[in-house]
Amino acid sequence: MEFAASSSSRVFNRTHQFSILSTPPNQNPSSLFNPSSNAFIHVSTTSFSSRDLSCKSTLKDKAAAASIATPKMAGNGGRDFELSNLTALSPLDGRYWNKVKDLSPHMSEYGLIYYRVLVEIKWLIKLSQIPEIIEVPNFSEEAKAYLEGLIDGFSMDDALEVKNIEKVTNHDVKAVEYFLKKKCQSHPEVAKVLEFFHFACTSEDINNLAHALMLKDAMNVVVFPVMDKLIKAICKLAEDNASTPMLSRTHGQPASPTTLGKEMAVFAARLSEQRHEISQVKIKGKFAGAVGNYNAHFSAYPSVNWPQIAKEFVETLGLCFNPFVTQIEPHDYMARLFHAIIVFNSILIDFDRDIWGYISLAYFKQTTKAGEIGSSTMPHKVNPIDFENSEGNLGKANGSLSHLSEKLPISRWQRDLTDSTVLRNMGEGLGHSLLAYKSALQGIAKLQVNGTRLSEDLNQSWEVLAEPIQTVMRRYGVPEPYEKLKELTRGRAVTKDSIKEFIEGLELPEEAKDYLLELTPHTYVGAAIELGKTVPSRKLKRSATKSN
Repeated sequence: MEFAASSSSRVFNRTHQFSILSTPPNQNPSSLFNPSSNAFIHVSTTSFSSRDLSCKSTLKDKAAAASIATPKMAGNGGRDFELSNLTALSPLDGRYWNKVKDLSPHMSEYGLIYYRVLVEIKWLIKLSQIPEIIEVPNFSEEAKAYLEGLIDGFSMDDALEVKNIEKVTNHDVKAVEYFLKKKCQSHPEVAKVLEFFHFACTSEDINNLAHALMLKDAMNVVVFPVMDKLIKAICKLAEDNASTPMLSRTHGQPASPTTLGKEMAVFAARLSEQRHEISQVKIKGKFAGAVGNYNAHFSAYPSVNWPQIAKEFVETLGLCFNPFVTQIEPHDYMARLFHAIIVFNSILIDFDRDIWGYISLAYFKQTTKAGEIGSSTMPHKVNPIDFENSEGNLGKANGSLSHLSEKLPISRWQRDLTDSTVLRNMGEGLGHSLLAYKSALQGIAKLQVNGTRLSEDLNQSWEVLAEPIQTVMRRYGVPEPYEKLKELTRGRAVTKDSIKEFIEGLELPEEAKDYLLELTPHTYVGAAIELGKTVPSRKLKRSATKSN
């Protein structure tokens, strides 16, 4: 299960274009020392022309000047860039766009505007259903359909129109209100109540619900399904290799054997449990006006039970109502959500590093793809790049999500604006997380178990049987069992024959001796096989977030 679904889920597939305009600053020329030429480079930052973005420079040492090429930007002017995978400042919007674009309908500027439009329209419809507000009669089915159509048909052109209005208002939420008034002027029924758009609302009433719906839909529609796919892939690794013996390593040194499947089951269980924890975070919303007291609401309609109306409205959006707020919803739930995702990501970093290590030990081979290159100079290389990419992006995601979770619950008095710019970066943390999950999945799909290498390591590690031997010796009262095994194994080469000789010399019942003599590093795996087959992660119950 996941967060309770809301009616606001939608997907769009549109292209968008942005221009990045830059004006070169007026600065004095500066000097940089070039150690390779033992000369100073005098750089002028004011030498831009309408034809290039080259940085003109001169060298006192003319010989060195010949060895330095100054790149030029071709094209018409070079100062106005259209957004593309080559010009995007973030690799999420450039190099990795195809892997994270599913988040765009929810976490982009377009998404924010869309959810604001949804909230404004839903609130107007809610007002029409309150008997005491006679100025907004209950809308006809045709009027409701018209208003709902503005939500369902919201387009990229509509979002751009809102942005154009914002250029005049310099206020993003007010721009949405004006956009809706303009859209509804032609509808005779809705046109009569245009001033009830944004009625008694502060901007944060609209924003907090929009942000909550952005997160809810992004998690339900995009993030949870990929998390589940990842957990399922690791579960399959566990089940397929439940009986594959493997040498454990504690502190990087040989330790009691396990099975490859059991070690994968550990990660499947951890990730599944944490995914469940994420789904239990209540996504909250407020709708209580400028400082959380319904001041404006009661001034206009004192007989209306506004706290109850707000609760009903927030819950119809599929969110949990928070009655104790200031101008803002305090964002504590966001901190809980982002912290929970950080824990999931940290577990996955642990997985990525372990798999990286197993590949290094040759426990796994990686399937190759024709045409791919592992190293620009070493043709033989098949690097674990997917797990390295996953680890790197998880670190980037956790850094972003950590800042969000630490900053967002803090706001001066009844509110300050520091949360506004930070909230616009929620997509960054989720985007790098999504990219990491997909990279890990891609890496898992390439893994091939190298049974020969696993067996070789076990065959060379008979010293790991020191543990069961000394444990059986303890049972039967043999004095100083630990010390005797320490003398036999610590810092010495231990073989099958030396272990056999030691066991045969023990004063133990024949049944116990026979058991120990039959034991090998391949068979001394305890309950690992059963644990690998069980994969408890698939049995965890995941309840949906409730709206009350």
